[in-house]
Amino acid sequence: MSVKVEQLTKVYGEQKAVDQISFTAHAGRVLGFLGPNGAGKSTTMKIVSCFIPPTAGRASLCGFDVAKDPMEVRRNLGYLPEHNPLYLDMYVKESLSFIANIHQLANKKRRIDEVIELTGLRAEQHKKIGALSKGYRQRVGLAQAMIHDPQVLILDEPTSGLDPNQLIEIRNLIKTLGETKTVILSTHIMQEVEAICDDVVIINKGKVVANQELVGLKNTHKNQSLENIFLTLTKSSSFL
Repeated sequence: MSVKVEQLTKVYGEQKAVDQISFTAHAGRVLGFLGPNGAGKSTTMKIVSCFIPPTAGRASLCGFDVAKDPMEVRRNLGYLPEHNPLYLDMYVKESLSFIANIHQLANKKRRIDEVIELTGLRAEQHKKIGALSKGYRQRVGLAQAMIHDPQVLILDEPTSGLDPNQLIEIRNLIKTLGETKTVILSTHIMQEVEAICDDVVIINKGKVVANQELVGLKNTHKNQSLENIFLTLTKSSSFL
């Protein structure tokens, strides 16, 4: 159930968005995938999610190559992109039914009820998505990513727009999911990574500058905060 990235490169014209990066995300662990804006995070996640092809190198998910077996990759993957695409005129439960039909779920009604409960959408399930707050729209996006019970979840800024109470609920959900699935979490909130993640990969200017367990990374840097470690490794004068 792991995600494996090997010497992955993506070139746009003369610019290398991703430059020979390698890392592995393991089952039963949450990997924090960090980097400044423009470092190549979204490009990497789009390649692993089969949205765009790599220029060179290889990425696989649950043993399936993203270039050779894209349909199998998609069957095993739940992806919440940073800009959460939703049909605003659909009702919450209707939208989940639509996504469940795409995945041809046999137990559609039961699974919809499960993800509504898991993501805290019970009170909002009969509302139009366009009438929801940003935080509840994020919950709908997460529910859509989870609906087919994928082995791997890639979450790009999943707690964006959540209030403190909602943040704790979704944080706990991600931690629970990470006990049995492979979870890659990209966020700009360092406290989020420290609270949720087991492992950390930091990229800067398209290259990996850190790749180890969170505890080991902090020990290597004399138990500094992750924010300070991030600033040191990315040599940035301003935070993200």
